[in-house]
Amino acid sequence: MTKEKNPWTKTSSTQVYDNPWVSIRHEEVIKPNGEPGIYGVAHFKNKAIAIVPVDSELNTWLVGQYRYPLEEYSWEIPMGGGALNVESLESAKRELKEETGISAESWTELGRIHTSNSVTDEVGYMYLAENLTFGESEPDDTEILKIQKVSLSKAIEMVMNSEITDSLSIAALLKVARLKGI
Repeated sequence: MTKEKNPWTKTSSTQVYDNPWVSIRHEEVIKPNGEPGIYGVAHFKNKAIAIVPVDSELNTWLVGQYRYPLEEYSWEIPMGGGALNVESLESAKRELKEETGISAESWTELGRIHTSNSVTDEVGYMYLAENLTFGESEPDDTEILKIQKVSLSKAIEMVMNSEITDSLSIAALLKVARLKGI
């Protein structure tokens, strides 16, 4: 693929919000058509990390929790934030154990995803975890999680029926389904 020249020109940038997880910038720009405009950018201070744990019978584990920004309950694969200066795989191992109590002997990187590239620079990293062992979960104090074991084919059905709507979950589950021939 060819690298394209940036058709946007930034004329000013002002941080309008900042907390430990995200900052928001208001930017004055010259749009590709040459007209002045504005752009809002959400900068995430962590990587998004998502894991599809799969056992030898092609079962996986979903995590259910209430998502404050959506004001609704969401079923997802195990996921969380990873510090920018920490290897994504190390963050994936920590998140899987923290949310589900599962550890894995075998890890496959599934790739990366831009979660909503029209407004944010957030990058998500997806992994397949196999050869699983089970222990106790250790969720964050902001998490009230339900863990559900389902067949991988049931999880794909949930994606296709829009019962799973999280972008990282959808992408990772579909990649694993392709790898596993489902």
